[in-house]
Amino acid sequence: MRRLLRPPRWAHSPEWDAAIAEATAPLARELPTAVAYGMADPHTLTAALDSLRAQGVERVAVVRMFVSGASFIDQTEYLLGLSADPPALFMGSHGAGGGGHVAASHGPPPQVSHGMTVAAHFDGMVDAEETHGIFAERALALSSDPASESVLLIAHGMGDQQENDELLAAMGDIEHLVAQTPFHTVRSAALREDWLPAREVAEREIRAFVENENRAGRRVLVLPVRLSGFGPYADVLEGLEYTGGDALLPHGDVSAWLRRTAESIAREQGWALTGTPAVQ
Repeated sequence: MRRLLRPPRWAHSPEWDAAIAEATAPLARELPTAVAYGMADPHTLTAALDSLRAQGVERVAVVRMFVSGASFIDQTEYLLGLSADPPALFMGSHGAGGGGHVAASHGPPPQVSHGMTVAAHFDGMVDAEETHGIFAERALALSSDPASESVLLIAHGMGDQQENDELLAAMGDIEHLVAQTPFHTVRSAALREDWLPAREVAEREIRAFVENENRAGRRVLVLPVRLSGFGPYADVLEGLEYTGGDALLPHGDVSAWLRRTAESIAREQGWALTGTPAVQ
């Protein structure tokens, strides 16, 4: 069985919540909108759906704010009643541990009872043109001499090797757009933050890249491919020379992505967008 690490404190904070609230505010001014904080958490999903039902909502477009589309998709579908099959592992507060990953042997939590028509999407934010543009903008904002600089994009990463490979492949689209500025090198990496020994291997590779660039006299621009914050990357890169950039938030194009994704879900379901998106 894979060894799993419990999410650290910075994974969810008041600053994180405030960034999400700011991003969802434009949509909330147009449509009833509820935010279910956490990683497909049954308690926050229940509270969000209850608030929508209380407003008379009958159809809900669930916009999943995860970098990888594979993140918690099985858990989300099961909890919302879109699938009868629970995932092998749960993330959240369910179980005796009070948090982190919970094995299915503890028993899955009950599905959320909501009585509404619910639909979600499968792609991740990493697949979106808005995301590609945001990171190209972030890199350019940090740059002073692109030819003597390299860009390192670091994502949380996935436990499953195939899903992690798919994430890195999707990050290639960001690399391509960032590379239109003539940087020396643009590289993607996934830390695989919650899984050992995969994380240990990834840390060595990430540090080796930055060390090599430092030795070559090149400045390294590090962009966190995550929703908010710099994550654990300062610890991983301790003692190395680099310039850190911002994550996706805050940025107005995230709000545009939320609106576009809600519209796409509604269109695929044949709905007029008069129902309510629930942002997860």
